[in-house]
Amino acid sequence: MQGYLVTFFTHQSRRHGGKPITDWMVDLAKAMKLKGATLMLGSEGFGHAGRLHSYHFFELADQPVEICIAVTEEECERLFERLEQEDLALFYVKTPVELGTVGKRKAERDSTPT
Repeated sequence: MQGYLVTFFTHQSRRHGGKPITDWMVDLAKAMKLKGATLMLGSEGFGHAGRLHSYHFFELADQPVEICIAVTEEECERLFERLEQEDLALFYVKTPVELGTVGKRKAERDSTPT
């Protein structure tokens, strides 16, 4: 199946809808019944304004974060339509990918007669 890997770039101190934007995005992915979202914490990076964001022992809030979501084309359209309704700005990278699952899931394996 063809789709996209959409990666949003932000930092931990950003908030939206009264909660950290990372939590808000994961909740949005769940509410939209997307197959998953992964958060990856970075140690250092800089944004469009050239300001350095980094992980420090005393200041975890400025740590860079990537939010990765693999979606079908239809899911991608729905996701971006939903994000357009919000009062926020997020930088993203949208990469065409092949989506799929390899192997059998444990539940499927357990239900198959041998």
